[in-house]
Amino acid sequence: MNPVLLMDFGSTYTKVTAVDLDAEILLGTGAAYTTVETDISIGLENAIAKLEEKTGPLDFSQKFACSSAAGGLRMVTSGLVPELTAEAAKQASLGAGAKVVGVYAFQLTPEDLVEIEKQKPDIFLLVGGTDGGNSACILHNAKMLASTTSSFPIVIAGNRSVAHQCQEILRDKETYLCENVMPKFGTLNIAPAQKQIRELFLKKIIQAKGLSHVTSLISGILMPTPSAVMKAITLLADGYEEELGIGELLAVDVGGATTDVYSVASGAPTRSNTVWKGLPEPYSKRTVEGDIGMRYSIQGIVQAAGIERISQISGIPVSRAEELIAYLSCHTDCVPGENPELQKLDFALAAMAIATAVTRHAGHVEEAYTMMGLTYLQTGKDLSQVKQMLVTGGSLIHTSHTAQIAAYGFYDPQNPMSLKPKEAQIWVDRSYILAAMGLLSETHPKTALRIMKKELRHDGNSE
Repeated sequence: MNPVLLMDFGSTYTKVTAVDLDAEILLGTGAAYTTVETDISIGLENAIAKLEEKTGPLDFSQKFACSSAAGGLRMVTSGLVPELTAEAAKQASLGAGAKVVGVYAFQLTPEDLVEIEKQKPDIFLLVGGTDGGNSACILHNAKMLASTTSSFPIVIAGNRSVAHQCQEILRDKETYLCENVMPKFGTLNIAPAQKQIRELFLKKIIQAKGLSHVTSLISGILMPTPSAVMKAITLLADGYEEELGIGELLAVDVGGATTDVYSVASGAPTRSNTVWKGLPEPYSKRTVEGDIGMRYSIQGIVQAAGIERISQISGIPVSRAEELIAYLSCHTDCVPGENPELQKLDFALAAMAIATAVTRHAGHVEEAYTMMGLTYLQTGKDLSQVKQMLVTGGSLIHTSHTAQIAAYGFYDPQNPMSLKPKEAQIWVDRSYILAAMGLLSETHPKTALRIMKKELRHDGNSE
C-alpha cells in the first residue's frame, strides 16, 4: 500500500481524502470544521481522525493541499471594451479560481472608485488595449487607481507599450506585470495572468487561513480549490495518454453561497448559418454565480426564478414557501433531513439554481438579417451537444432525485435561444473527491483519472 493524503481547507470544512497509489483506489474521506479562529491544524487533525475511523491508521507517503480564501478570492477587473478586454480579464480571473465581484469597462470614474473600495477586492486586474493599440484607457485607469487609499495588489496585463508606464504610475502600490491578456484583436493570452493570480491567491490564503502553521506537515499547498476542481474535470473529460476520458463535459457544483459551473468543450457553433460573436471561448471554462446558493444566497434563487415557479415545482403554496425560505436564509445550517416539506423545497431550489447557473454559463444565439438572409449570432459556448453532466453539492448528493434536479440544466423549449445541453448522462460526485483528484493529477494523473471513473457514479438520464 502507498497511501497519499489530499486536503482541502475550505471556508467552513476541512476535507481530507486518502487514496492508495498502488491499488489506484479511494481509501476513504473525512471532514471537520475549519478551525481558523484558533489553530487550523486542529480542524485538520479532527478530519484525519474521522478518516482513520474508516481506514485505520495510515502512514502517508505524500500530503498535498488546496484551499479557498474565505469563500473565494475577490477580484475586480477593468478593461477597455466590455465584450473584449474586460471579458478577457474576467475569463482570466475565473480561470485562476477567483470570484469576480466587479467588472468595469472604459475609463474608471470617481464613482467607480468608491464602489471598488466598498467591494474590498483581494486583487485588481488592470487590462486594456491590444499591444500597440489604445493606451489612453489603461493609463487613465492606472492614474485613478493610484489615487485610492486601498492596499489591494494590482496585476497589470494590458497594452505592453504602456505597461511599464502604468507600473510607474502605480509605484506606491503592490503591482505585478504580466503579458497582455489580449495581445491582438480577438486573441486571448490569459495563462500568464492566471498564473500570477494563482500565486497571489495562494499567498493570500496561507496568510488568511493561517496555513503557514501546517505547511511543515504537508508536501505543499499546490493550488486554489477551484483550480483543482477545474483540473479534475478537464482530466475526466479528456483522459490521459491511453486512459480515455468520458468526453466533453458540463459540471455544476451547487453550494450554500455560490453555484460554480464548469465546461470542458470547444463550444463552437453547431447550428447552420451561425457565426461566433465576441471573443473565442476557452475550452475549459468556469463561471461563478455569487448570487445563487442554497442558503446564504437563497434569495438570489428566488429573484432569478420567481417564487411562483418555486411554489409550482415544490407543490408548496407561495405563502408557505416564502415563510420557509425566510427561515432558511436565517438558519443557513438547516438541512432537510426527514422533513418532507423541506425536501420538496430544496428540490425546487436546487433545480432553479442549476437552471439559472447553467443558462448563464452556456451561450445563446440571436437572429440577424444580412444580405445572405437570416443568420444566427452565437455569444458564448454552444453546449447543446455535450453528452455528460457531472453534479455535486449537498442538495444533489444527499437526495434520491439527483437526475431529476440535474435535468433542469438541460435545454428548455421555453428558452429556445439558449445553448444548454439537449440531453446528457448524469454523473454524481457523492464523496466530494473532485478537488482531491485535481490535486492528485499534478503528480499522478492516470491514477486520478482511474479513481474518478470508479467513484463518480452514473445516476440515470433525465426524466
